[in-house]
Amino acid sequence: MRLPLTKYGLPQVAVFPGLIAALMAGLAVIFAPALWLVSAEAALALVLVWAFSFFRDPARVIPKDEKVLLSPADGKVTDITIVEDCGELGGKALRIGIFLSIFNVHINRAPCSVMVEKITYKKGAFKNALSAESGRVNESNDLVMTRREAPEDRLLVRQVSGAIARHIVCAAKEGAWYAQGEKFGMIKFGSRTELYVPSSEGGRYDIAVQIGSAVRAGLTPLVRYR
Repeated sequence: MRLPLTKYGLPQVAVFPGLIAALMAGLAVIFAPALWLVSAEAALALVLVWAFSFFRDPARVIPKDEKVLLSPADGKVTDITIVEDCGELGGKALRIGIFLSIFNVHINRAPCSVMVEKITYKKGAFKNALSAESGRVNESNDLVMTRREAPEDRLLVRQVSGAIARHIVCAAKEGAWYAQGEKFGMIKFGSRTELYVPSSEGGRYDIAVQIGSAVRAGLTPLVRYR
């Protein structure tokens, strides 16, 4: 049976637990039977469990509804705003920002059936990903996508590094098609993911979440087309 760990976690998913396990064994050999060793080993055991859980890749049954844009990440909605000039989408756009803590699943998924037009990586800072400003100044990776189904909107999903995250993984390829909820990468160790949708001044869609909403990638609708 396959361990529910993501391939995007390599090499850390193999190296980190191994180092922690080796440290636990070394302490046990050198310092046993010191009383403090029990507490130290328990703390390291918790870190070991977290190291595995961070790279978990739980099986999910993706709802097939092309009238919605599913969340591209697990986490909490921190901001919902209109961006006056989203260059990649050519004008005003709705932005929904999602903060991923170190305890969230960090897999990124396509919000709907899309074709990836363009992928742009940008170097930057590593500020707290809770701030909406981090999406503008931090290291990030932009994926411009076009919906397969009507309305054939162009979308933007932005992977943003945070204060702890230092590595963006993007397995998507320009020109490739991705099914709704299909995995395309992850951001390691606490981060932010943003979804941009062309502004709906004509009321073409409704926002299905609010600030503070807990969301799950490939499961929670963020936007619902009318």
